[in-house]
Amino acid sequence: MTATATMPRAGSGTLKRNLGLWAIVGLGLGYMTPTVVFDTFGMVARDTNNVVPAAYLVALIVMVFTAISYGKMSSAIPSAGSAYTYVRESIHPNVGFMVGWTALIDYMLLPMVNCLIIRSYLEAIFPGIPGWIWVVVYCVFVTTLIYLTMRGTSNINMILLVFSIAVMAVFVVMVIAQLMRGEGQGTAISMMPFFHDEVTMAAVLMGATIVCFSFIGFDAVTMYAEEAKSPKIMPRAILLTVIIGGAIFLISAYFTQLRFPSSDAFPAAAIEDSTLPEIGLQVGGPVLQAILTSAGFAATLASGLASHASVSRMLLVMGRNNVLPKKFFGYINPRTHTPTFNIVLTGAISLLAMSFTLEMIAAYINYGALIAFTFVNISVIAWFAIRKGRRKTPKDIFTFIVLPGLGMLLTGLLWANLHIDALIGGLIWTGIGFIYLVVLTRGFRRKVSAFDENQPVTGFNKVPEMDDDGR
Repeated sequence: MTATATMPRAGSGTLKRNLGLWAIVGLGLGYMTPTVVFDTFGMVARDTNNVVPAAYLVALIVMVFTAISYGKMSSAIPSAGSAYTYVRESIHPNVGFMVGWTALIDYMLLPMVNCLIIRSYLEAIFPGIPGWIWVVVYCVFVTTLIYLTMRGTSNINMILLVFSIAVMAVFVVMVIAQLMRGEGQGTAISMMPFFHDEVTMAAVLMGATIVCFSFIGFDAVTMYAEEAKSPKIMPRAILLTVIIGGAIFLISAYFTQLRFPSSDAFPAAAIEDSTLPEIGLQVGGPVLQAILTSAGFAATLASGLASHASVSRMLLVMGRNNVLPKKFFGYINPRTHTPTFNIVLTGAISLLAMSFTLEMIAAYINYGALIAFTFVNISVIAWFAIRKGRRKTPKDIFTFIVLPGLGMLLTGLLWANLHIDALIGGLIWTGIGFIYLVVLTRGFRRKVSAFDENQPVTGFNKVPEMDDDGR
């Protein structure tokens, strides 16, 4: 049965359902920035006593459980807004607002990470040009493209993603060849990247906390729920994003760790900024350095497009719910079908990348991400086990209580190792959100505005009736 199209409200356009499964997976993988494994390799190797793959493996295990929870909630509530929407609908609008507000740290700062990495690449290539110029050029380009078209953004993202992954594959082959010649660890098969005598679980967990921000692409995937050709594809898109992205990170980190058994192989400045150019230089000289840097540039640009588009849709949902000024944040351009004010605002905030370091921004992102992950796991229990009463059979207990409970507990391990500065800064941001909530609800005397599930958003209702082919 074909979904009934409804006229959009006057003065505003609609989002457009034109993204298929692999387009959404591509946006998720692009968001994850596959080459970031090289950018942060030196930093993570230093903090884990040189077991970077172990950190990624722990993070992946945590993320799989959480991704399952996201998949369940995206099926039950096929709306944009991710954790904000799920918590609002399953627990309470006030709690949903606080989670959404806190998660904004994650969403608003990730475009800055991409901007920082792009700046470091271009400064290395063109040392005579001030870094702030590259920040401005990058922000203007990304903002303009996303402003004009989401489908075009998706297509360009896919091209950039395929190129960067192809280069990473070539890099891995070159590293294997060098390992077989006796360089680095001198073998292509070893447990050293995962465990050795000097490794502690605390160090691995600290590393996992650092790299967990690399996985938040699957969280961002849920932002495209209202632009998917069919809501039914969202759980698969989420899980595929996590599994494929995790495999890319693990394989790349494993062979890089074998080639560089110690973080001492890298200059201190590269560890603090980005070790990707240095890795390329030491493995293949200036030529590979240039090619790997190009791949990093492409992957970072893809992530910039995906993250910029995602945060604009997060702001859109909060705007049309009237928790942010609806006139601005809830507006969709009827010509471009994009939330133009939010896109421009995100571009303006990204300009602040002139003044921050990668390590500092990554720590703050993790605070917002861990809040979102924790509460989405709780949402599964609240929505299915409590609201829907699905707790009477062993299957339901395992699916809707045990699995999300494990996801929550495993996320707690990352919480325990969060950088103290990120925790303090995050709590301050959360406190500001709480004060705003008090004002918004007039001292909790009224509810936070909730979005009408029957209101047209995409030309379809929020939960459209579709046949098995998504038509």
